[in-house]
Amino acid sequence: MSLTLEKLTDPVALTEAALPLVFNVIAALLIFFIGKWVARKVIDLVKATALKRNADPTLVGFLGNVAYGIVLAVILISAVGRLGVDTTSAAAVLGGAALAIGLALQGQLASFAAGVMIIMFRPFRTGDFVQVAGTMGTVEDIKIVATVLKSLDNQELTIPNAQVWGNIITNYSVRPTRRVDILASIAYSADLRRAKQLLVDILAEESRLLEDPAPTVVVTNLGDNSVDFAVRGFCSTAEWWAVRCDLIERIKLRFDDEGIEIPFPQMDVHVRDMVEATRAA
Repeated sequence: MSLTLEKLTDPVALTEAALPLVFNVIAALLIFFIGKWVARKVIDLVKATALKRNADPTLVGFLGNVAYGIVLAVILISAVGRLGVDTTSAAAVLGGAALAIGLALQGQLASFAAGVMIIMFRPFRTGDFVQVAGTMGTVEDIKIVATVLKSLDNQELTIPNAQVWGNIITNYSVRPTRRVDILASIAYSADLRRAKQLLVDILAEESRLLEDPAPTVVVTNLGDNSVDFAVRGFCSTAEWWAVRCDLIERIKLRFDDEGIEIPFPQMDVHVRDMVEATRAA
């Protein structure tokens, strides 16, 4: 309804012309605030239900926030449309912007998708000692786009989740026990039976090794310079490093006490026809 000078001076006509605009503004405000309130209540209810069913809190919170942002954008467009604004072009602009942002953030989106998979399937948890993307450390935080590790030398390592999920994940903490593997070598001149019995005795004396499965000592290789034993036993995962280091030290000391030689790489050179070679020189 167009407003002429005559209608501007007529209170009744002015009121009739302004009422639709006022109603539209009120309706837009109601759509926005009521829609926002309803969206928040519904999403909070869904999040609470998911948490009661033992869903991951990090994933639930993140997806809830994403859903709320999308619903809020729809409500805002609806409210603006109630004011008579053409929202078709606005939706097209938003779609184009979303596409451009998606193309620019391909790597981040891949890490985001990988983060969702990590949070859903939980190949590791905070506090686990793992090896991911060729890096070893303790998991300090699992974020939606990156995983934070604390290295053995107390450095903070932030690894994109795309690299974590796209490579082999080794979790050293997930199982309660772990096998200790030690390679023990002796010289060919040493007493093999005596060396093997010493290794068996060393394992039997270690109280932290489990009885089932029982520790084993076997000859695995006749190398170029040594006879190699595989010394194996299971212990608790938390004690693995200490047990392994203690066993290596005991093996060295016991071999020294018993005169069992631990060889080092060497090469024997045999020269033939030395006399003739000397004469020719």
